[in-house]
Amino acid sequence: MAKGDALSTYKSKRNFAVTAEPAEGGRPSPHALSFVVQKHAASRLHYDFRLELDGVMVSWAVPKGPSFDPKEKRMAIHVEDHPISYSSFEGTIPPKQYGAGTVIVWDNGTWEPVGDPRKGLAAGKLLFRLHGQKLEGLWELVNIAKGGERQEPWILFKKKDEYARAHADYDVVTALPDSVIAKPIKKVRTRASARSAASARPPPSKAPKPLARARVTALPAQIKPQLATLVAGVPSVGEWLYEIKFDGYRLMARLDNGEVALITRGGHDWAARMPTLVDELGALGLGSSFLDGEIVVLGPRGAPDFNALQNAFDRGRDTQDIVFFVFDAPFFEGQDLRQVPLRDRRQLLHDFLAEKASEHVRFSANFEADPTSLLRSACQMEMEGVIAKRADAPYVSRRSETWLKLKCKLRQEFVICGYTDRTDEADQVGSLLLGVHDDGGKLASVGSVGTGWSGEEAREIKQKLLPLAAPNSPFEKGDTKPGRWSRRKAGSERWVKPQLLAEVSFAEWTPDGQIRHASFIGLRDDKPAKVIVRERPKAVGAPAAAASNRTAAGSSSASITVTHGDRVIDATTGITKLDLVRYYDSVAEFILPHLKGRPCSLVRGPTGVTGQLFFQKHGEKIGIPGITELPESLWPGHAALLEIGNAKALAGAAQMNVIEFHTWNSTAKAIDKPDRMVFDLDPGEGTAWGHIQEAATLVRAMLEALGLKAWLKTSGGKGLHVVVPLAPRYDYETVKGFSQAIVQHMARTIPARFVAKSGPSNRVGKLFVDYLRNGHGATTAAAFSARARPGLGVSIPVLWDDLGSLKSGSQWNVRTAREHLSFQTEDPWAGYWKTRQPLAQAMKRLGYEKR
Repeated sequence: MAKGDALSTYKSKRNFAVTAEPAEGGRPSPHALSFVVQKHAASRLHYDFRLELDGVMVSWAVPKGPSFDPKEKRMAIHVEDHPISYSSFEGTIPPKQYGAGTVIVWDNGTWEPVGDPRKGLAAGKLLFRLHGQKLEGLWELVNIAKGGERQEPWILFKKKDEYARAHADYDVVTALPDSVIAKPIKKVRTRASARSAASARPPPSKAPKPLARARVTALPAQIKPQLATLVAGVPSVGEWLYEIKFDGYRLMARLDNGEVALITRGGHDWAARMPTLVDELGALGLGSSFLDGEIVVLGPRGAPDFNALQNAFDRGRDTQDIVFFVFDAPFFEGQDLRQVPLRDRRQLLHDFLAEKASEHVRFSANFEADPTSLLRSACQMEMEGVIAKRADAPYVSRRSETWLKLKCKLRQEFVICGYTDRTDEADQVGSLLLGVHDDGGKLASVGSVGTGWSGEEAREIKQKLLPLAAPNSPFEKGDTKPGRWSRRKAGSERWVKPQLLAEVSFAEWTPDGQIRHASFIGLRDDKPAKVIVRERPKAVGAPAAAASNRTAAGSSSASITVTHGDRVIDATTGITKLDLVRYYDSVAEFILPHLKGRPCSLVRGPTGVTGQLFFQKHGEKIGIPGITELPESLWPGHAALLEIGNAKALAGAAQMNVIEFHTWNSTAKAIDKPDRMVFDLDPGEGTAWGHIQEAATLVRAMLEALGLKAWLKTSGGKGLHVVVPLAPRYDYETVKGFSQAIVQHMARTIPARFVAKSGPSNRVGKLFVDYLRNGHGATTAAAFSARARPGLGVSIPVLWDDLGSLKSGSQWNVRTAREHLSFQTEDPWAGYWKTRQPLAQAMKRLGYEKR
């Protein structure tokens, strides 16, 4: 098709006198190719995926939307090209028009083709990178048409890279359902900035160009180092950078206008011990920075030699052979870089040290080799191992799973708790008695080490231990059996205060927690003894394996572990427990205003909506994290009431099988004075939905006649809720009595539609407007709460103007409610929160006298 005709199909399908969609227009992006994903609630919800190319938006309709899981191959129907101006279109396409329904911009940004995109489209295989507010990384579109199809089918899927995530762990269309125009997430990158890692960068200066997520601020007094987690194998998912694990001491260099501090993990400044290194760091010209790295002494073969490093300090020798390998810069020249991805921090550091590095200050390079081969090579060279670091991770001052240790041999620090003398040389230690701290912080013995030192070193170790002599064992009673100490006879142990650390390599741990075939590496004094525990390697991929039982990061980001997440709780829809937890996580910002500060009752369904349900009002210990037990004084004579006041408690309650959340009509601050009045339109058997809609209109009219404004929501079940906000001035008895008087008046005035008694036989074909919700201790299902009944309907606030278009009280369920909210352009209850109505005039108009 000629370029001039590229939009002919698009134009032929639309009547631009009726639809607000753009007919044409839009200029090509001058710096980068744009992309947009539009969420389209047409006859069926789908996602329109559009890539800018040759002055138009090449388009596909993706029914299920994109997924970050490379295993999820999403159908993508190739549709007509759209104008570039369509990329910003949001609005409603009128009924009977092509594509009738509401459109929002779900994501936008820039894209980079890998190779020639025109050849890729022609060949049916288009590889590209996205830089969006939601979608990132490498993606592919593949044509799977066999010929003869009315619409050309393709598939869209994520390629394996650092952004890939299992769908069970993270469903982006569920976690981030809203418009990026109404709710922007982040500033998108241009194509120029996206390829900056591969292009020449400007030389660093005292005032480097700000990085994304960097924060300009004063130099902190300290930054604690990020620590790595010991693992049992190489990671297989995501982009990782691999460095040699140095056999040395971890240091953080703080540079402040010519002043250099070298801070150990224990918080000690060792600058005075390494004047040569201080001079070279000072010569870098940095005025406000933290450099993170490790000091080593290189042996004859160029590998780090821990014993040589120890000798440089312990024997008073010159420390001029010490080399500082720098691998990170959490703070650089006035910028806090801790939220900047690792790859960008290291690129900045690499560029700087490429010009400034000296003999003793060097950049710790990463290696591109296969990690398994790299680890094998490190072990063959008798190095300690390899460090793997997640390329997109921030810097955190704690032990994390974005930095991993892969060791050649088991090796760690132990606390020296005692020693034995060498039998033939009394001035030398024969063995060191070792320990680690258990989960309770108490020392537990792990065995001993008696090899790995020379005679001279054995004498020096003993001289350091003699001043620490202690009369008793530092281990727990019963943990010092004679047989534990390498066949030494009872009474030969000499105990010391547990202050010194020994670095030890060993073959394995025994079943009873002892080390075997241990060999001494050296003493350490760069960290405190109290932090020494047994290092237990994690299985790589364990977090991802458990991901199917975790909530996706949504509006609340309250990630919790979900047990039995795949259990179906509603057979009619197939909705699982994990679906329910993710629903509540996604609507936290909507539901919490209705829950905060109010006593809340919970409806729990451990076996699903058709099993036994439990209604729980009080604070029995059910183990929900973040839940609040309100003071018992709020309801004397009863156990503590519950409050669900934060996202963690909300998601945690769903994990504990809570399906419904019911709240009081008063807050804890004024527990005896309700601030709302609720009318539950409860239809009898055989009542048509049209009669329920009519009844809601009549109730509203009645309230307006009394001078009261009311708001509407679906119940999530069969009926509707009409809610009247009040000034909290009257007690429950008065409010309940007045609401009953209103219902009785309506039953007398329109007996064909309303009844004032709640029994089923009284309301066949009629409605009972339930005023009993207004009594003390009574509750109503909160807005956005799911309902524990087949279908898992959800109570949703709606505009009165939309009452006529409602099809049932359970129009939206756990699967569809959040999608509905993503298309909502205004809050139906925006005025509710600002309205506090007195009742005196309304009572007077009805002729109601307070009892």
